[in-house]
Amino acid sequence: MTLERKSPCKVNLLLNILGKRSDGFHDLETVLHPVGLCDLLEFQQQNGDDIVLTCSDPALPTDSSNLVHRATTKFSQTAKISTGVRIHLEKRIPLAAGLGGGSSNAANTLLGLNEMFGYPLKPNQLTEIAASLGSDVPFFLQSFPALATGRGELIEALDFFPALNNVFVLLIYPGFGIPTAWAYQQLAAFPAALHGESGRAQKLISVLQTTDLQLASSAFYNSLEAPAFRKYPLLEMFQEFLRSHGAIATLMSGSGSTTFALVQGEERAEGLAARFKEEFGNTHWLSIVPL
Repeated sequence: MTLERKSPCKVNLLLNILGKRSDGFHDLETVLHPVGLCDLLEFQQQNGDDIVLTCSDPALPTDSSNLVHRATTKFSQTAKISTGVRIHLEKRIPLAAGLGGGSSNAANTLLGLNEMFGYPLKPNQLTEIAASLGSDVPFFLQSFPALATGRGELIEALDFFPALNNVFVLLIYPGFGIPTAWAYQQLAAFPAALHGESGRAQKLISVLQTTDLQLASSAFYNSLEAPAFRKYPLLEMFQEFLRSHGAIATLMSGSGSTTFALVQGEERAEGLAARFKEEFGNTHWLSIVPL
């Protein structure tokens, strides 16, 4: 029997760094929104106790450094399961793109294994494992927008936002990733970005709960754009072009490098994508997905 599970990505509608903590992490507030661009995970039980992971993308390691592999190990240890597992990961989400693909894969591995083995773990146990794997992983245990605080692991699910009704997201990945650790390390050179104004997330949430996305356009914010734009000015050029050609809002997701634009209606999103290709060529990965 094969169990299949979709593994969606996310965008950060806001990522506000509040300062560095004594444990080396950063306090932050972020508004996360699921996006229906998905990887696909396939699970099978097998004889023995081995974890066998395969992936459609040869650039992604499939050993114990992979989050899917690590999630499987921690699940088996916690649930006291010795049965072998074979997992295939079909990648559609770009790597190191700020879209949370790896975190989603880890979370959906926990959910998929829990289903396959008859739900031996309770939700709080899955959340504990998820938080140990990475700050974004707990978000993907649920399917709603969320406010995340702490280092990103404290998740408060939110209702879908009325202002984003019939809004499409144009995702643009330039073909290179930005390591998360590097982006956070560079914040020391940007004091205003390192010590953001608390409360930005709640302001954005309040406006998005209305029906006017235009009112929220100035409230989208990402602290990590400061170091990213200095090293990769192309990303800032993308945003300037997108805003000048009809995007209601545009932002880098997470630590990048994916830039996204919010557009009212699929036809306008497709038109913006076509204009982007005319300006920047066909070398960049693009995807249009409804929010």
